[in-house]
Amino acid sequence: MKILVLTGAGISAESGVPTFRGSDGLWEGHRVEQVATPEAFHQNPELVHKFYNMRRRKLLEESIKPNAAHIALAEFEGRHQGEFLLVTQNIDDLHQRAGSRNVLPMHGELLKARCGLTGEVFDWRDDLGIDTPHPSEPDLIGALRPHIVWFGEMPMGLERIASFAQDCDLFIAIGTSAVVYPAAGIVQSTPATCRRVEINLDDTPQSDKFDITIRGKASIEVPKFLNSLATPGHRP
Repeated sequence: MKILVLTGAGISAESGVPTFRGSDGLWEGHRVEQVATPEAFHQNPELVHKFYNMRRRKLLEESIKPNAAHIALAEFEGRHQGEFLLVTQNIDDLHQRAGSRNVLPMHGELLKARCGLTGEVFDWRDDLGIDTPHPSEPDLIGALRPHIVWFGEMPMGLERIASFAQDCDLFIAIGTSAVVYPAAGIVQSTPATCRRVEINLDDTPQSDKFDITIRGKASIEVPKFLNSLATPGHRP
């Protein structure tokens, strides 16, 4: 069985990772346009760095750990004998910490930095700023940016996602609001034969595209559903 999983902010919120997206469209008092676009970084790089430095520090706090949903997905992947791909909209590393191997972070990774001039990507756990030197070229100052896909930029791995989705047997969407494209459109790119399962606290704009909709916390419902796949005679 070929399985594609998509996770969103809902799965990591239970681990204490702030979503930064409120009903008023603000992220920690800032509009998306102020902190999460290429234009924002060009106009006010200090503010953008400050915003992501805060998020990075939060992610590295001892209290932030994978929850039961992250762990269940990693354990399921470990025992699954078919193809498995976990696409996440989240920029944290909780899936990797839990032990997931085939993870595609389509919106980038908070614990990495990228050189805006060379495209090089580096593991990064410290603050970034306009005076941060390039790791391998100390004379190059201020060229680093968070390795994040901002609004207006192309998400990562779209060709691989589309290729995997077109003939997958099971698609599971977990904790995603289904309002941010192209992630929200993945369900529609799966074949008619694919079994589609949505696990979320509430209905989403894409809920009618799923065969099964499960309402509840990911930490409870994800382990329960994945365990059910091992039940003899169970059809996903």
